Amino acid sequence: MTEPTIRPTGIREVTFGPGVTVMTPVNLYECTIGAGCFIGPFVEIQKGVVIGPGCRIQSHAFICELVTIGRDCFISHGAKFVNDTFRGGGPARGDRSRWGATRVGDRVAIGTNATLLPVTICADVVIGAGAVVTRDITEPGFYAGNPARRLRGVEAERS
Repeated sequence: MTEPTIRPTGIREVTFGPGVTVMTPVNLYECTIGAGCFIGPFVEIQKGVVIGPGCRIQSHAFICELVTIGRDCFISHGAKFVNDTFRGGGPARGDRSRWGATRVGDRVAIGTNATLLPVTICADVVIGAGAVVTRDITEPGFYAGNPARRLRGVEAERS
């Protein structure tokens, strides 16, 4: 019988802003977490990710490499970010040149179990629970479905 390779999880080489709260267990490594953020339990945030100040990352969220999240965002339970779209018919298998980046603007709320492929999302957007975001979002508003579609603008909520 062969022995497995065991790699410990935890918090390693993370840059934290002041006033960050982290609920363990988590797997955070080589990333940047802005001031006043909350990171829930069972969250993984990978190398190179930047989380802006005032964000709340709820339990079981997965934020992979090449993701940047703006200020005052809410990432709900089980939200997943994807950087490998299998465009060659299967996983990139370490070929990072085939990965894509995701940029999330300020004041974006991402619902429970939403999945985001490599996209850019403008500020002031709400992504519904279970949505699959496959294309850039360039207009503020509410988006839901698979693939995610704009339901309405934010102006309805302000009146």
